[in-house]
Amino acid sequence: MSKKLYIISGEASGDLHGANVMKELYVEQPDLDIRFWGGDKMQAVGGTMAKHIRELAFMGFVEVLMNLPTILRNIRFCKEDILTFKPDALLLIDYPGFNMRIAEWAKKNNIKVYYYISPTVWAWKENRVHKIKRDVFKLFCILPFEADFYKRYNYDVEYVGHPLLDEIEQYQQLPKQELQITPTYKPIIAMLPGSRKQELRTKLPVMLPLVDLFPQYQFVIAGAPNMDIAIYKELIGDKAVDVVYGQTYPLLQQSEAAVVTSGTATLETGLFEIPEVVCYIGNAISYQIAKRLVNVKYISLVNLILDKESVTELIQNECTTERLAKELSLVIKGGSKREQVLKDYTELKNMLGKGGASKKVAQSVLKTI
Repeated sequence: MSKKLYIISGEASGDLHGANVMKELYVEQPDLDIRFWGGDKMQAVGGTMAKHIRELAFMGFVEVLMNLPTILRNIRFCKEDILTFKPDALLLIDYPGFNMRIAEWAKKNNIKVYYYISPTVWAWKENRVHKIKRDVFKLFCILPFEADFYKRYNYDVEYVGHPLLDEIEQYQQLPKQELQITPTYKPIIAMLPGSRKQELRTKLPVMLPLVDLFPQYQFVIAGAPNMDIAIYKELIGDKAVDVVYGQTYPLLQQSEAAVVTSGTATLETGLFEIPEVVCYIGNAISYQIAKRLVNVKYISLVNLILDKESVTELIQNECTTERLAKELSLVIKGGSKREQVLKDYTELKNMLGKGGASKKVAQSVLKTI
């Protein structure tokens, strides 16, 4: 009888990583029965979708509290759905607030748990390490310093490399993709304002005035697949700014510099070797709570991995149009910081090493399921 695997990813990045692991799982074991929480990318690979990520993305302490009934309902549904499906194992992808709860419940119900992309326990709530150690059969890490961190707790984890290495390398071998934008022949500056409504409403009003301050450039926004174009249009107003959907990689590849919201996008931009300025504006209360709880020097993955401030981070009140314009002028062509940032990106790639993360995860799961 074929094995059954239940996969839970809760965000756009998790959908991407989940899809890549699923492809590798099917290569190794075509008759594997997969049921999952995910998005369009996972759905395109196969298996049976239990819930779409559209219904799941809540970020920040205040936002989570406001959406608590929905979150609790989702957790209840998830547990019932897993028990009905009777999987041989769970593969949890990132999404720690939700997935850690499911891991604890699964352990009590004797369901084997694999966790891909370690929760950022090294950044905050370090005591969660003990829960992970107790509840997770096998943890796959994607950042080079995480294995050493877990070693301090005598927990043996598997460092598989960062999945973006494969994603971007594969993309760069494809023919160059035409951007769906108004042709102006000006060099492009990419804007990656995030994938949630609250992020767009806080970041874009700060980013968009750059259009008038850098008239020699064409500004293009990477639209989030789950966001209606109407939201962008409302915020853009009469400014000459294009929005592209499903074209973040071609946009980065063809840009001279970028303004990026913290998160996975900062690393993607770095791996494309595009100098960037990183912005973060969160809900004021959520930010104050996080500041007291989070134990990291940097918010961007580029700086965290390099362990130095290579790309400028403008956080909360520092993230003004004036500061953004000043920092952007330092990383565009002719800017005094540009060469140093590009040099740091080479070091970043060396530290991340070789790719193959999705394949390693798939093989490891199938070997021990």
